[in-house]
Amino acid sequence: MTRPSTPNLARHPAGPGGDLPPGPAGRPAPPSGDGHGPQAGPPTVTIGSYPDYPSAQRVVDHLADNRFPVERTAIVGTNLTLVETVLGRMTTGRAALVGAGTGAWFGLFIGLLFGIFTAGNWVAVILVGLVVGAIWGAVFGAVAHAMTGGQRDFTSASSLRAGQYAVTVDADVAEQARQLLGRLHLTPAGATPG
Repeated sequence: MTRPSTPNLARHPAGPGGDLPPGPAGRPAPPSGDGHGPQAGPPTVTIGSYPDYPSAQRVVDHLADNRFPVERTAIVGTNLTLVETVLGRMTTGRAALVGAGTGAWFGLFIGLLFGIFTAGNWVAVILVGLVVGAIWGAVFGAVAHAMTGGQRDFTSASSLRAGQYAVTVDADVAEQARQLLGRLHLTPAGATPG
C-alpha cells in the first residue's frame, strides 16, 4: 500500500520552543529593530509647554518666520480628554427629519445622475429623485430610531481636548530653536519653557 506523498516542509525555529513552516511569502524573518514596534524618528527635545493650542501654534509660526526648519517640529497634546457635548434630545420626529434631509441629498444625487441622461424634462427627474429620497430617508430615520428602544435618545458631538501642548524639535536643532524662542517673549499664564 502506498502512502500519499507530503511535501517536505523546511522548518526553522520561530523563537523559543516553536517551529514555523514557510508562508506564502517565503521564510519568515525576525522583526527588525528591538521588537517593540516601528522605529522611532530622531530623538526630540521639548522646548516649551503651553496651556492652549494657539500659544503652541504661535511658537511654531515664530520659528517658521525665522527660517527654522519647522518640518523638524511637532505640537504634542498631552493629558487628552474625550468630551461628548450633548446637542439635544432625539425624538422619532427629529430622527425622521434628519433622515429626510439625508435622503433628500441622496435623492438629489440620483436625480442629477438620471437627469443627465434624460432626453425629456430633466428638472422633473431631479425633483422626483429629491422627493422620493426625502420620503424614504424619513421612513428609515424614524424606523431606525424606533428600533433603538430608547437606548440613546440624544444627539451629541465628540471631541478630544488636550490639557497641555508641548512643542518638540529634533535634538540636533534644539539649541537653535531655544535661541529663536528667546526672542518671542511669549509668556501666557502657565507657559513653561523646556
